[in-house]
Amino acid sequence: MAYRQSSSDLREFVSEDSPRRTSIVIATLETGEAFIITSLSTRQDTQLISIDPTTGSLTLLSKPFTSEEEAFNHITENSRLILKSITLAKAIIGYSVLGNIALLLVATKVSPTVPDLPGGGCVLTVTESQWIKIQLQNPQPQGKGEVKNVQELAELEIDGKYYFCETRDITRPFPSENVVKNPDLEFVWNDWFSKPFRDIGLDEHCVVLLQGFAECRNFGTGQNAGTVALIARRSKLHPGTRYLARGLNACSGTGNEAECEQIVWPSIRTSPTPFSTYIWRRGTIPLWWGADVKLATEAEIFLSSDPYRGSAQYYTRLKNRYIAKDPSLSGKQGKRSVVVVPIVCVNLLRSAEGKSERVLVEHFNESVRVIRGEKRIGGDTFIQMVNYDWHQKVKEVGEFSTVEGLWKLLKAPTMVIGFNEGVYFPDRNRVEKSNSGGLIVSSEGIEGCFCMKTLQNGIIRFNCADSLDRTNAASFFGAVQVFVEQCERLNISLDKEPGFGLPPGWEERFDSVTGKPFYVDHNSRKTTWIRPTQENSNNNKSNNKPWKRFDFSFDQFKNSTNLVPVNYLSDLFLLAGDIHATIYTGSKAMHSEILRVFKEETGGSGGRFSKLSAAQANVKIMVQRRYTNVMVDSSRQKQLEMLLGLRLFKHLPSISVHPPKVLSRPTGCVLKPVPSAAPIPDGGSSLLSYKKKELIWVCPEGAEVVELFMFLAEPCHVCQILLTVSHAGVESSFPASVDVRVGEDLDSLKLVLEGASIPQCENGTNLVIPLTGKVEAEDLAVTGKSTRLNPQEKSHLPLLYDFEEIEGELSFLSRVVALTFYPANPSNQITLGEVEVLGVSLPWMRIINDKKTSADFLKLLEQNPKISQSKPREIDSGKIESSPSFDDADSPQIQSKNKNTSSSFDFLTGEYEFPSTGGSNDFSTGGIIDDFYGSNLEVNPFAFSSSNTNTNKIIFDDDDEPEEDDDFNPFATSTTNKPRKIINESDEIINPFSPNSDISVNNKSDEETETITTQDKTKDYLSLYKSFSNSNRGKPLTFEQSMKLEIQRLRSHLSSAERDKSLLSISVDPATIDPNRILDPASLTGLCNYADTLALLGHAFLEDLVNASLGLEAGRSGSAKVDFWNVDVGDGKCFGEECEVSFNGGSSGFSNGEEDRGGESFFLECPQCERKTCKACCAGKGAFLLLTNTFKDSKIYTGGSSHGNQNPGFGYYALTDGAVCKDCCREVVLRALYVDYVRVLAGSRRKHRADFAAARAVGGVFGNEMVCGEGFGNSKELKKVLSGFESLAEFPHAGFLYSVETDEGSEPLLSLISPLNIGERESYWRSPVGVSSVEFSLVLGRTSDVAGVAVIVSSCGYSSSNCPTVEIWASNKISSKDRSFIGKWDVKSLITDELFGPDQQNPRKTLRNVKFPFQNPIRCRIIWIKMSLPNSKSSSANLDQQFDLLSFENSFAPKSSPVQDKMERKNNFIHAKRIIVFGKSLRAEIGQEASVQELMRMRSFSPPSQPLDRFRIPAVEERTRDNDLVVEQLLSPSAPIIAGFRVDFFNVVKPRVTHSPCPDSDIWDSSLTRLEDRFINPPVLSIQVFALQEERTVKSIGEYRLPESRIGTKLYFDFPHPIQARVVIFRLSGDVTAFIDDISELDGSGLRNLPLASGLSLGSGKIKLYYYADRNEMGKIASYTDAV
Repeated sequence: MAYRQSSSDLREFVSEDSPRRTSIVIATLETGEAFIITSLSTRQDTQLISIDPTTGSLTLLSKPFTSEEEAFNHITENSRLILKSITLAKAIIGYSVLGNIALLLVATKVSPTVPDLPGGGCVLTVTESQWIKIQLQNPQPQGKGEVKNVQELAELEIDGKYYFCETRDITRPFPSENVVKNPDLEFVWNDWFSKPFRDIGLDEHCVVLLQGFAECRNFGTGQNAGTVALIARRSKLHPGTRYLARGLNACSGTGNEAECEQIVWPSIRTSPTPFSTYIWRRGTIPLWWGADVKLATEAEIFLSSDPYRGSAQYYTRLKNRYIAKDPSLSGKQGKRSVVVVPIVCVNLLRSAEGKSERVLVEHFNESVRVIRGEKRIGGDTFIQMVNYDWHQKVKEVGEFSTVEGLWKLLKAPTMVIGFNEGVYFPDRNRVEKSNSGGLIVSSEGIEGCFCMKTLQNGIIRFNCADSLDRTNAASFFGAVQVFVEQCERLNISLDKEPGFGLPPGWEERFDSVTGKPFYVDHNSRKTTWIRPTQENSNNNKSNNKPWKRFDFSFDQFKNSTNLVPVNYLSDLFLLAGDIHATIYTGSKAMHSEILRVFKEETGGSGGRFSKLSAAQANVKIMVQRRYTNVMVDSSRQKQLEMLLGLRLFKHLPSISVHPPKVLSRPTGCVLKPVPSAAPIPDGGSSLLSYKKKELIWVCPEGAEVVELFMFLAEPCHVCQILLTVSHAGVESSFPASVDVRVGEDLDSLKLVLEGASIPQCENGTNLVIPLTGKVEAEDLAVTGKSTRLNPQEKSHLPLLYDFEEIEGELSFLSRVVALTFYPANPSNQITLGEVEVLGVSLPWMRIINDKKTSADFLKLLEQNPKISQSKPREIDSGKIESSPSFDDADSPQIQSKNKNTSSSFDFLTGEYEFPSTGGSNDFSTGGIIDDFYGSNLEVNPFAFSSSNTNTNKIIFDDDDEPEEDDDFNPFATSTTNKPRKIINESDEIINPFSPNSDISVNNKSDEETETITTQDKTKDYLSLYKSFSNSNRGKPLTFEQSMKLEIQRLRSHLSSAERDKSLLSISVDPATIDPNRILDPASLTGLCNYADTLALLGHAFLEDLVNASLGLEAGRSGSAKVDFWNVDVGDGKCFGEECEVSFNGGSSGFSNGEEDRGGESFFLECPQCERKTCKACCAGKGAFLLLTNTFKDSKIYTGGSSHGNQNPGFGYYALTDGAVCKDCCREVVLRALYVDYVRVLAGSRRKHRADFAAARAVGGVFGNEMVCGEGFGNSKELKKVLSGFESLAEFPHAGFLYSVETDEGSEPLLSLISPLNIGERESYWRSPVGVSSVEFSLVLGRTSDVAGVAVIVSSCGYSSSNCPTVEIWASNKISSKDRSFIGKWDVKSLITDELFGPDQQNPRKTLRNVKFPFQNPIRCRIIWIKMSLPNSKSSSANLDQQFDLLSFENSFAPKSSPVQDKMERKNNFIHAKRIIVFGKSLRAEIGQEASVQELMRMRSFSPPSQPLDRFRIPAVEERTRDNDLVVEQLLSPSAPIIAGFRVDFFNVVKPRVTHSPCPDSDIWDSSLTRLEDRFINPPVLSIQVFALQEERTVKSIGEYRLPESRIGTKLYFDFPHPIQARVVIFRLSGDVTAFIDDISELDGSGLRNLPLASGLSLGSGKIKLYYYADRNEMGKIASYTDAV
């Protein structure tokens, strides 16, 4: 098949008639839309993925297609435009949205370098790749530094250095039992880059990319034919370039580390197929060392003060990977009960006196001795050092003898370690029948299985200084011996033919007198004049000796071995060496000529000319390397980090990990026609279409306001409104302000933003208006954001954190958005452009279809049971009993067990929690955040007990308020506080971050319970305040005390508003405890700098910790004795006399350390003062990071570098403890721990607010019985109901326009349209008893031709009293007056006996349903369904006379007794299980859009061009103050009347990282909700304007809320009325501390330039005043001719 386009510059693409191969087509439309058409080799269908042109989010469109041609036609018909470009590819490598640009990396050409592994599987090397840049409409502010880094990432070289396999896991040694979707992340280089595909459930669409080398060669002929493959996997644990990634790093990974695998199998495939594999490692020295590189001199080697840290973990990782799974199959284990894993380190460094590498050799040997002597690794691991100075040996004895010496050293360890041997069976049954023994290895999706006969146990590791030239040569000569042995065991002989050459053990010599040759038999120590052959040798039996060639000399090896296969192997090593060297140094390998010694044409070591040429080539490469290392390595390092998703907070600080999606399209719709100057039938749908970028929607003249009601494509939390400025030359025609209302339906619309300013801009400018949830008056802090409008009042900056944080409502079920636009002048004619609604939606389809995702959200729902509905009434023999109410005494308490199967990091304990693999793997030590986030909120969350053996929970007694004189420490262990009540463990616990969280009180309403809860939380907070106030004796609170109060406030789950109200209740001004106001500006600035740095260090620490855990067994990797902050809120007394620091002195404020740690010593040694310190006197791991960031160790790369423009690295090890005593910390460091900790607690609160909103949304759709995957129906039953039609009204695409009264305990209203695989059979929706009529207004997923409606009958069935009458209407508008009546049905007349009574009488468990088919399909978007209960027992039908839709063949109902009549009257309510609308959906995504001709005609109604131009009013003098946030402009007395001002959008960005990671965070903040902090409380800037007029009075002109736009965008704001003033004052207000400078403007010392981002300065002419005038008359005013 072929695709041809009308444009001649478009390429054709043709699919070949061959076995299905992966085909990727990236199609870009003229509108800017982009699509990915994927036809994977592992699937039989074709899928279509859209790239949103605004946010870049990926969406899987429609159902799968049968071919590329069908998918291609689908997008071209929808776009109605020709294609702009087409890119053909063979694989998708990765995708990422990086601000205003989306990068898609594809492999356009691949080479099958290992085409057919035993058992199947093709390894493909990327030979040509392409970075596809997609320009996005999202105007996110992005600085030049970030743009430059994105450009550098797109220049990363991929070709020839990366490979993948679509069908097999090749991240582990062959054969792997794991599937492709479960790779070893140590060797996956596009894990972050493939995340967008995984997030939408398309894991297989993005290949698993490995860095390194993979090729094979065929050798021999006939029965001696074989294939050898060399696969080298480079580890990502210490990625980087030569002088930036040497030795160990914080992840216990070494630089230039690679796992090499040599696979050999016969070329002639038999069934079964034998094979063998051999694995070895290569890398730099596993010590903590580095080198300072200089351009003209040799690099200077230095070591850390503790160079052995991390070495034990490195060897442990090797042991875990290379231990034989079955000890009986490893050659030398014998009958040992414990398998000993040998790790042999072959060290090739220079060890002679005076050599710079000698210091490394000495420490390398010492590290092995220390590790073995101190038993840092288990007794099942044996490390052996083999020192072999390669260069010195070559210099002394030559290359041949050097190789012979290496063979002698490698013989014993190679024979002990062995290699893997196995057989592939295409049929698994044959393995069982053969009963041949061995280890069976099979993998899902792979036919057949592997039977492993022998297993390699252990590993040989080669190293030199850089793991380059010497390492490559030595590993080749070690592998060639194994290669020959592999061939021998596969019956592929590499011995030379009999009669050719000398037998093994023989040597030819020449007589010194006669010159006649004679032959020496070293085997028998005899000589002979007769030339021996293979046939007449007496030693033929020795030819079958295993590993015989280890004993050969170099010449003997050459003379006795068929060198053609060996040379093929050397070619592979030469190519692999060049790849490793190019990746690490930027140049090819040096000293590679030794690998050619087996080639006959070279004559061994080559002649003089060849040696000279090689020397010249080596010098050239050396110069190239040095230049690259000095000038280019820092940029290459940055590229690799961004590819891996590391240090993004440094390289791309403003990039969102989970950007919002546009939910107003493609299936969103306009609910109410938008008035237009020209009649257009689409009613405003074109305003939501991205294809109408040039749209100018002209409203009628005289329209005071314009309303736009939108129904979103799916429920979400609405975050932003994106407006495209559109006018026909008259900028003032675009609205000047907008109101925004958001709701789940039209009845629940709430005003979330009022009077937001819209500046005048150039045509086509994109403006983003950030939104928060509904904020009630009681949610505002008393301290008052935006309450100080007087410019003379001295303001403070909340540099530390937002003390007055506003908590707006969060809802993931928002579906209707209403915008009200206001003109700048009522007489202006309004024009509109494209409108987009951006939001964050839950992964609804994955919740419905993916079991793992649904299980995760079910856990979230269980942790927030207050939002769950109670179960429906039980059914018993047709009787429906009353349901329990919410205040039932037996209702469960709220549980807060938040177990995540993914890896998580506890920052308090400093430990990493691995995925559970069975058994208990809880590594928490009972830290602050652990208890705070996942336990009883009344349990002391700051208790330091490592485990809680008590099966009961403790809560505070409501009457146990601490007395004022009590030394009350609410954060100490339970033994230091007053007695508490005991509750049974079976009682569940409240989620500590739930807005309404607390222990539920029996027989109390929710409102009463919440009031009591707030009082209890306030009581604890005020008690702590009183204790501090009393101890200060009238003095103000100290900074530390104010921070402890904030910790207690967050622990007590009080909002800022609740805190302020509680303080005012005791006559305390909340501003007096604001930490931002307590310190002086200089101290505040320094403290903020430390806290910002700590946030970056915390995220770097998390990244290193996560990576360091790869390859280590589940369990505690490090003994974390001190958490990240070690902040206590009580007095924090010292442990006792054993502590040599005694920071605070006094009696013990903590329980005994021996008890807390189960007998383990609870004392550490401070690395600064080397004193013994207890936990109370330690400053926390965060302080250790801050201090070690300035050590010399920081030169060793763990996240930075020692030269160039990079920041220093961090001198710590992720898996070990590091703590300094408080005496060795400056006060600012200790305070920084407080600040960062409060920021983390605030972030945790925001996260849990989002989790609670998500749980409420899930419960609001599926109820408390969210059973996914099975449900009560299946696809076959649904097909019977649909009768060949589509289901048009399924959640999440469809929704309700208005709310419907629902009974307490009923399933939610939205459950009526949820898919059939959700929920239990017995659950259903019902109206309250006594409600005789309900009306459902269903908005379909898209405009459709509706053929009818079906109602799935509830499990209770119908009775004679609750068989409803059904009326149906159809419309495209929200007004009921505009709907069309379809018909009326009496259900009692239509149903049979099986629909009466409960579902227990339905033995087949089929879907009991009633259908209401339409006479003709109705094209509409909204279906109205009214159900009414009959007023009498009449069974007659009263249908509309215009429709005769049904015949009444079965119009009877069962007779009932008086008792049944009484029960029916009691349960007289409307109920249903599901409502199904069936028909056929239309292809158009927005509905009936206006044509181009209609839009052009409407454009002609636009207002005439603006007759006046703007001209600048220059300031005579300009003065700034308050950190340049206030500017005063003095004007000339003759200045004209001021019309407004212009401001260019600031050169600042919003950072994603503002504090250390929250609990349960991963590297990329992959929370369930995917709602980032920036979208929960978006930072907003405003400009307040004041004028000093002639009467010497300051008048407020107004406050202008700034929308987000691209940096430098010109924003014009007209004043409400022109003003005359001498001085105009501008103040920048709002969340000014939430922005930072572009990274290119930072000095490298921290996150921001303090005290504020310099890009926010209003000085230097940032604000420009203007007036309007006719350009033709400007000559009369010569002094004001500058246009603005």
